Amino acid sequence: MFSKILIANRGEIALRVIRACKQLGIQSVIAYSEADKDSLPVRLADEKICIGPANATHSYLNQRALVSAAKMTGAEAIHPGYGFLSENADFAALIEQSGLIFIGPTADNIREMGDKVEAKKQMMQAGVPCVPGSEGALPTDADQVIKIANDVGYPVIIKAASGGGGRGMRVVDKQDDLLSAISMTQTEAKANFGSDIVYLEKYLQLPRHVEVQVLSDTHGNAIYLGERDCSMQRRHQKVIEEAPAPGITDEQRQRIGQACATACQQMHYRGAGTFEFLYENGEFFFIEMNTRIQVEHTITEMVTGVDIVQEQIRVAAGLPLAHEQSDIIITGHAFECRINAENPNTFLPNAGRIDYCHMPAGLGVRVDSHVESNYVVPPSYDSLIAKMCVHDASREQAIKKMQAALSEAQITGIDTNISLHERLFKDAGFCKGQMSIHYLAEWITDNI
Repeated sequence: MFSKILIANRGEIALRVIRACKQLGIQSVIAYSEADKDSLPVRLADEKICIGPANATHSYLNQRALVSAAKMTGAEAIHPGYGFLSENADFAALIEQSGLIFIGPTADNIREMGDKVEAKKQMMQAGVPCVPGSEGALPTDADQVIKIANDVGYPVIIKAASGGGGRGMRVVDKQDDLLSAISMTQTEAKANFGSDIVYLEKYLQLPRHVEVQVLSDTHGNAIYLGERDCSMQRRHQKVIEEAPAPGITDEQRQRIGQACATACQQMHYRGAGTFEFLYENGEFFFIEMNTRIQVEHTITEMVTGVDIVQEQIRVAAGLPLAHEQSDIIITGHAFECRINAENPNTFLPNAGRIDYCHMPAGLGVRVDSHVESNYVVPPSYDSLIAKMCVHDASREQAIKKMQAALSEAQITGIDTNISLHERLFKDAGFCKGQMSIHYLAEWITDNI
């Protein structure tokens, strides 16, 4: 096991890794920007080292500064958290070349799964169900492209192979718009991702977003920890997540989970990962794999009792997984609300000083947050300031518990989206589990 780990991140995920290190008896070093010098993670880490100004390009995205900070402090490994450099293959390779350990998958794994065409190819080989579409990148011949789209059936969606975060994709409803849409997507992809390779898939009308959490070690072991439903999203950004996904049977869970675990074994995957699917009419369709810890890992921990961050660290140190598949039992139901520093009606970020902060507590309530009274939310980073989670015996009871938790939360001095969550947890359609990936956008149009 490592004796010291550098955390290359900030906010609640940095605090989450610090806590995992303490439980494992590992010294934590936090690399922080000038904007975060007074933050809770910086105060609670065993050591701290400033890596640059508030601008992330010169701090949290400065690969060489982070590696140098690890070496200067005697850290043996670097945990990237999520966001920033967590899925940057070059950063993972630089860490390994410097004689340190990247707490995550190999650079090759990250590159393979970052290329949506290659990822889909590997999933098909492993028996993971994929959305009908082109077998890899679209050909340059226009007639061939038109035939592929006609075979798949309209509407179709054009996606950049290196895209993500909702960028680099375009829906096409009819053949007349196909070639121009491909050209525009290629131009956008080249500008944003450095590659104009695109592919085509069937556009599903009312799917849900269901993802499967996996863990895999270097000894050939891979397990799945059930699934989460992340359909409540706006502009491809998740707002509410829950585990397990409503309506998924034990047989479906076992079938899709085992396919994901098999895929991990075939590609020699290392660490935590998430297979993201569109789910419609009882069928799963793979869309991408996230090669990092997810924001919403919390609710999987609550329904399985598995500490995913500790498992990440164990696997990176070369140890086998602490759990076998037979150990994993899904118990009860959990929700996560992403609390953002933003206006609940306009969704504009609202940085500034928090005058007073009180977070809910009690049996089955978990709040992962780095904010407190008098904390200044900097304008330089993501607006996420807390993850409010609850766990109870059933979905209905968990909804009631979240309603109570949201009513208890108090944050003054800045705008937050707590009131939005309160309204959503009283919405009849959501409470019945009748959502799709379009549900929240339509709800906002009708209610805000």
